[in-house]
Amino acid sequence: MSSEILSFGEPMFEFSQVGAKQAGEPDFLSGFGGDVSNFAIAAARQGAKVGMLAHMGNDAFAGEFDRLWKREGVSTDCVVTNPHAHTGVYFITHDDDGHHFSFLRKGSAASLVRADQLPQAAIADAKLLHVTAISQAISDNACDAVFAAINMARESNALVSYDTNLRLKLWSLERARAVIRETASLVDICFPSLDEAQLLTGLKQPEAIIDFYLSLGAKVVVLKRGSAGATVATESLRYSVEPYKVTAVDATAAGDSFAGAFCTHYVAGKSLEDCLQYANATASITITGYGAVAPLPTLEQVEKRLSGVAV
Repeated sequence: MSSEILSFGEPMFEFSQVGAKQAGEPDFLSGFGGDVSNFAIAAARQGAKVGMLAHMGNDAFAGEFDRLWKREGVSTDCVVTNPHAHTGVYFITHDDDGHHFSFLRKGSAASLVRADQLPQAAIADAKLLHVTAISQAISDNACDAVFAAINMARESNALVSYDTNLRLKLWSLERARAVIRETASLVDICFPSLDEAQLLTGLKQPEAIIDFYLSLGAKVVVLKRGSAGATVATESLRYSVEPYKVTAVDATAAGDSFAGAFCTHYVAGKSLEDCLQYANATASITITGYGAVAPLPTLEQVEKRLSGVAV
């Protein structure tokens, strides 16, 4: 059975430091990460028929993801096991300077994916393909595979959504600018974040950033402005929402849940204004819990928030 939404990229298993049993023996809590996996689960909880398109290692971490996705109703039909590579892993540690990320992703199964390994029929059957800049940054061939997937989707008239997630530990700003600009010119929905977009474009004002991405060719630009809310724009529409007043405890996956909700309701035929309202409410709930997956809200929770009912 085909998925209406396919999310393509690298899931990563997470180990987060939560304390120390005794001096020199840190304790880590395991969890799930990866922007495309967060997106897929967020979309599934909003009611989307969504699938993962990912290459995973033949290891325990991949097995944990498989069980997670099946519990969440995310299709794994396009998940491929590479017996010669590992699943990406990252660690979060804490000290007086804040929290720090350490990644074990070099040579991961996802970084080795090639364009000729893509499931062309599944991409052609989807209504929307979701990709992110992180997937392009992890290796040159993964970057090529993202462009190939976009071309496959465009050839079959599927929509393409793109999150410009910027991770400068993975590539230079100059390469990120070039690749992200080229990709934005090919997509239907582009999700830049204000702070990252300022680095990528050299522009400061939100309206100028929106105009920039529209001028590249993106049909819909959804600018995430953090504490200032969000704006959806086309050549003929500008619509903004204010953020909900909540006690934020963890911003992990906020942008992924935002995009997952927006795309779910866009594919379902809702107006751009409604899609933004759903996305805004979804992210506002996500940031009130810890971790990438646990706080992702259901459609019922989001609709309660939209109706003014406490969640």
